[in-house]
Amino acid sequence: QVQLVESGGGLVQAGDSLTLSCAASGRSFNRDNMGWFRQAPGKEREFVAAISWSGASTHYADSVKGRFTISRDNAKNTVFLQMNSLKPEDTAVYYCAADLTDGGQYYVRTHPSVYDYWGQGTQVTVSS
Repeated sequence: QVQLVESGGGLVQAGDSLTLSCAASGRSFNRDNMGWFRQAPGKEREFVAAISWSGASTHYADSVKGRFTISRDNAKNTVFLQMNSLKPEDTAVYYCAADLTDGGQYYVRTHPSVYDYWGQGTQVTVSS
């Protein structure tokens, strides 16, 4: 059974940092592009960050650029999202996802509809 399991969410204050992890099991995701998305109450799910299977290419939403960093450890089948300088507007459920389309080592996509596997999400709450 293929699973993506997020962890590391929690309640923090504005300006704090958190690191989210996404552990994959059931198959190797080493050749898959991985993404992080988030969904706040009453809002659409939105793209946060993505990384190519090689790690050579990353892409970020403008709202998190310079504050968040996506990385991966293919040996551990795990993807990370380092979040610094958190703001109350970052409050959401954060999901990791896998895009199985192999477009090369620099290939990343940002639309949620192209992602094939999704985790259950982890809550991040940032208080002001």
